[in-house]
Amino acid sequence: MSSAAVTPVARLRALKPDWLNDPKVWRTEVLAGLVVALALIPEAISFSIIAGVDPAIGLFASFTMAVTVSVVGGRRAMISAATGAVALVIAPVNREHGLGHLVATVVLAGVFQVILGAVGVARLMRFVPRSVMTGFVNALAVMIFMAQVPEMHDVPWPVYPLIAGGLALMVFFPRVTRAVPAPLVNIVVLTVITVAAGIAVPTVGDKGDLPSSLPVPGLPDVPFTLDTLTTIAPYALAMALVGLMESLMTAKLVDDITDTHSSKTRESIGQGIANIVTGFFGGMGGCAMIGQTMINVKVSGARTRVSTFLAGVFLMVLCIVFGPVVSDIPMAALVAVMVMVAFGTFDWHSVAPRTLRRMPAGEVAVMVITVAVVVATGNLAIGVVVGTLTAMAVFARRVAHLARVTAVTDPDGETVVYSVTGALFFASSNDLVTRFDYANDPGRVVIDLSGAHIWDASSVAALDAIETKYAQRGKKVEITGLNDPSADLHGRLTGELTGSH
Repeated sequence: MSSAAVTPVARLRALKPDWLNDPKVWRTEVLAGLVVALALIPEAISFSIIAGVDPAIGLFASFTMAVTVSVVGGRRAMISAATGAVALVIAPVNREHGLGHLVATVVLAGVFQVILGAVGVARLMRFVPRSVMTGFVNALAVMIFMAQVPEMHDVPWPVYPLIAGGLALMVFFPRVTRAVPAPLVNIVVLTVITVAAGIAVPTVGDKGDLPSSLPVPGLPDVPFTLDTLTTIAPYALAMALVGLMESLMTAKLVDDITDTHSSKTRESIGQGIANIVTGFFGGMGGCAMIGQTMINVKVSGARTRVSTFLAGVFLMVLCIVFGPVVSDIPMAALVAVMVMVAFGTFDWHSVAPRTLRRMPAGEVAVMVITVAVVVATGNLAIGVVVGTLTAMAVFARRVAHLARVTAVTDPDGETVVYSVTGALFFASSNDLVTRFDYANDPGRVVIDLSGAHIWDASSVAALDAIETKYAQRGKKVEITGLNDPSADLHGRLTGELTGSH
């Protein structure tokens, strides 16, 4: 067929993504969005309580975050909504200054995230080691499970068989069919059982009142002054950093699960835009939700922006139109879903005895420290930072011993050649000065660096110190074999680091 014979309809169909023409994908995305929306409701209400605001504020935030990120975010199928980490950061603002300042903080945090995304902060993700990522995932699984423990403590006895039944449904139902997500079947079946049998157990409605209307946009109710800016800026920056870290880590996790790549820069900017929109709609802000993302991607099999968008839309529809029905959903059903998510999220291979025996002790220590810090602080961002710093220390200690020095004296006895190999940086160059025989070496000393690389000022300072020690004994030092970057750094800094030149 010639290009002239291609109809406008055929051309339009060719431009559409494949999933728009696939009913199976549509069904998966729609049902996944519904499951996530149901799971978002009690979480958003809980995080509202942490932040000290009305439940509607958290639910509005989850709606606007999900819908906005589905359009502007970089990672498809990832769920962003109100989160506990953000709630913890902004709770003091609401407590000390009121809701107006909290909303203004959310808007400013969004602006910070857009700026950070534009300047390339997402590139820092390459410095997060695999052992930290594994610790992050395992800590996340532990935190998801621990968050369910209060829902299983001091509750009526029927809660326990309901949770067990929900878990059994989600394990065995996929063996019958995967056309409908097992978590959705679990929620519907347990709700029908509790309502029909009149079983008195904690429900979603017990968490708080659901909103009865859509959020209305408006400006934050604060004085637009420098004093307001200085008050909210530290909280906004903290929220921006915590939100970006959780979102980028979640995006990387979804990349690994789906074997696809996503733009972390676009995700950073998208998170910022979503928080700005959320602030103007009176929401409490948020970031990527790891638990709900796992429900969407790993449990329900969603892969497109449709599920993220519909999760936000369904959330508001469920609250406003089906509020009384949603309020009757037993918390046991949602606890069962989250327990399955925790079990599926944990990297069991990483703690298998065979794996632990083969892994370097330093990397195992980094993973354990990351998990311990996250569980102790309840903050994934702090755990990632501490884990990454620990990994850097372990790496520095390991490569510090890789710089080797060997000496060969010429037959005439007038020249000694020291061959230095390895990476020269602050850790490895510290003991470099002690590897030379200043007193007994002949008058000419050659330091061959053709097998080494100079990384920092500490190494240049060490070489200067070596030259100084030889010069004090009337001996001449010649440095050879520098590669271009090392020669450039050495040329710029040599003689400039001691203040006496």
